[in-house]
Amino acid sequence: MDHLAELKEFARLHARGQGMKAEHATRVLARITNDTTGDPESWAAVWTAEGRAAAGRGDLLDACRHYALARFPYHGDADRRDAQRLCVDTFDQWRRGQEGIQRLEFTDADGAGGTVACWAAGLDRSRPLLVVMGGIVSVKEQWAPLLPLLSRLGFAVVVTELPGVGENTVTYGPDSWRTLSLLLDRLADRALVADTSMLALSFSGHLALGAAAEDPRIRRVLTVGAPVAGFFTDEAWWPRVPGITTDTLRRLTGSEDLAELRDRLAGFALTPERLRQVRIPVRYVASSRDEIIPDTDQTLLRRTLDDVRFKTFDDVHGSPAHLGATRRWLFSQLLWLRFARRRARPTPRGAVGARPS
Repeated sequence: MDHLAELKEFARLHARGQGMKAEHATRVLARITNDTTGDPESWAAVWTAEGRAAAGRGDLLDACRHYALARFPYHGDADRRDAQRLCVDTFDQWRRGQEGIQRLEFTDADGAGGTVACWAAGLDRSRPLLVVMGGIVSVKEQWAPLLPLLSRLGFAVVVTELPGVGENTVTYGPDSWRTLSLLLDRLADRALVADTSMLALSFSGHLALGAAAEDPRIRRVLTVGAPVAGFFTDEAWWPRVPGITTDTLRRLTGSEDLAELRDRLAGFALTPERLRQVRIPVRYVASSRDEIIPDTDQTLLRRTLDDVRFKTFDDVHGSPAHLGATRRWLFSQLLWLRFARRRARPTPRGAVGARPS
């Protein structure tokens, strides 16, 4: 499959995941003839024009959806960088008309260096923290419309991005999980970080599992299609991985070529010993036709985690055709784990007889 055809295939899935009607996405894609910077019929130009039209109608969130696709899969050229800026600026314009949505920004000076930006709502030291993060192609603006809902459910909620994605300028590496712990440090006086939930999708689920193995403030992880080990190390599986995925990972990790990328990714794999340190509930949405994540990663989680449950859909990576069902399952699990079970307060991690919450 050539580059443009692969872009269009994956864009359909991501458009659906954002709630965009399939008929509209198909009409837009039919007008795209190339991926050449500056061409009015190019990928970024057509999606950006649709975004500007939506903004002109006053539908700012719909504009953000189009800008997010214009910069897809990453903002590596001038047109995509413009789309990335428009996505952030337009969302910022929308949130100023809402109540209680804030922008946060901090420097990851203690880790790999770089800047991390977030949208937040419901910040309060008495509220449990919920961190929402997408995968290697998902900007925070895609998830941020959930902020008012999650705040009404009683959470201090922060939506941010995987290192290297969107406004996150930290280089993606094996120790990127430390960015999550640093985020909790920075929010310590603005939320109940000792009771943190991670709604971390795809590759950010891998980050959340790595952080949960080290940081006792993380009390539960909910994810969709997270790589664990086999994705990073399985030589037989790797040729099946889509070119967009490998190209995006090469960009995020700063790898010069595929060989360097494969060498770097080997250090990302979570070992059984590391996973056994994750003594909290993990909830995982899996896809039976996942073209990115091997099912051996699910097998490893079943073998090593004390409290893990799966919901499997007959779908491709991220289960975009089951978006509503995925969200319902994840939110029901989140609320059950956080509120229905909170009376049974767990023994502190590491204590004799400790059980997962």
